Parts: sequence; structure tokens; C-alpha cells
Amino acid sequence: MFELPKLPYAKDALEPHMSAQTLEFHHGKHHAKYVEVANDLIKGTDKEGQSLESLIVSSFGKDAKLFNNVGQIFNHNEFWKCMSPNGGGAIPAALEAKIVDAFGSVDAFKEKFVAEGGAQFGSGWVWLVLKDGKLEIMKTANAESPLVHGATPLLVADVWEHAYYLDYQNRRPDFLKTFIEKLVNWDYVAENLAKA
Repeated sequence: MFELPKLPYAKDALEPHMSAQTLEFHHGKHHAKYVEVANDLIKGTDKEGQSLESLIVSSFGKDAKLFNNVGQIFNHNEFWKCMSPNGGGAIPAALEAKIVDAFGSVDAFKEKFVAEGGAQFGSGWVWLVLKDGKLEIMKTANAESPLVHGATPLLVADVWEHAYYLDYQNRRPDFLKTFIEKLVNWDYVAENLAKA
């Protein structure tokens, strides 16, 4: 059965960029509900004991309710780990080189990440992924994940309104600029790249 993971920092640790109130609702209510519903759906079935990743891939296009809930668990698990109270700052050299190779410069990457996330219609996610050996920015709607498109997630920002509305209201681009400049845990992103 799945469990709601503890946040890797205190609820107020991301202030002033993300409020404790946002984390209380987002982690404590939204993420917790996805875990609860997913566990109810798999309890007593042959899906019990399978990994999130395998359930995401096997339920995609076949079982929308299960897919939405396991997808949201995975996406949120990654989102929390992609942020740090000491976020922003220098990008580890190997990751930076790969970003420059793919996008021309770190600034060009950041601009594109913010633009793509801002352009995602409705609810969803914006990702930095590794696909076919190259870095790409990918947008996904609702609970969708790069896993179902043969890509490895490295970095993700949640662009559902509950991720930012209490702090930024309708200013999603401002939230994404703050995320990419002040919150990203680049060491975690670099670890994901190294493992990929």
C-alpha cells in the first residue's frame, strides 16, 4: 500500500516563495487524498504490491481513475523532492553542460521552462526530461507523466492552481519564475540525470 511521504523539509521552510499554508493544503489534503483513493482502488487486487511506475504505465489509457491517482502520487512525490529551502543557485557541472547542450544556455532553458509551464492549458505539469539521450521540456495535462511517453523525469513543477494560487493568485508565470530561480533542488535533478 502507498503512504503519504513526509516532506523533506518543514512546512514553512520554503517561505517566502511558497507558504506553509500552501504546503498544508497541497501536501496534507490534495496529495493525501490521491494516496487514500489509490489504496482503496488496489486493495485486495493483483495490483497490490506493484510499484507506482508500473501501475502508471499499465493503467494509462485503460483505467482512468487508477491512472489519475497513482499518477498524481508519483508526480507529487517528485515535485516535493525537486524543491529545497536552499534551492536555486549553482547547477552541478554535468547537468549544466547537458542543459547548455540542449537549450543553448541556462537562461534559455529557464525561459523556456517558464514559458511552457505558463502555456499549459488548465491543470498539469511542466518537466525537464531525458528522452533518447537528450534533455527536453515536456508539458503534461492532469495526472499524466513522462513515464508513459518513454521519457525519464528529472525536474517537475506543478501547475495545478492549488500549487500556487494562495501565494500567487492567477500569476502562474511569476510562480514558475520563482520556482526555477529560488526553489529548485539542482542536486536532486543532477542525481536523477546520473541515475538515468
